[in-house]
Amino acid sequence: MTVARQAARRPFRLLAMLPAVLALGTLFVAPATPVVHKGDDFLTPETTGVLNLEAGECFTDPEYSPVAGEEIVLYTTCDQHADNQSYGFTHADDGRYDRAALAAFGWSSCKRGFVHYWPGTAGAELDYYPILPTAETWADGDRDIMCVVYDPRGELAGSMLPRA
Repeated sequence: MTVARQAARRPFRLLAMLPAVLALGTLFVAPATPVVHKGDDFLTPETTGVLNLEAGECFTDPEYSPVAGEEIVLYTTCDQHADNQSYGFTHADDGRYDRAALAAFGWSSCKRGFVHYWPGTAGAELDYYPILPTAETWADGDRDIMCVVYDPRGELAGSMLPRA
């Protein structure tokens, strides 16, 4: 084969290798973190560790603990792999347990707190959810709803509460 023919075929060889090179490049690209949505059924007061939390404290998402034999959440400092931060509590009125009405009240109350702490664009990358009493905890007198802020893209970078 002549030198001229070899030079003419070189661009075609490079083009033929392009898909393989591009595919190899995807091995080094970190996958996108999935966006997480947490609803009013994500946690309950019956999840071990929830009742120990106070306003302003951070905690993990529930994980199975072989020692406890159940799903638990753990208190953690807000800058140490926290997934959630409690930003307040609201109290529901006595009455019969009505999950739908309680959820509507919880979302509405927690939204007021969320908008207060993170107005406008301050809360654009955050989301919130209420932790509602269950029928069982309601029967035991639980009327408290915990409001929780989280980052749908992953762990919190620190306390999300604005500094006073």
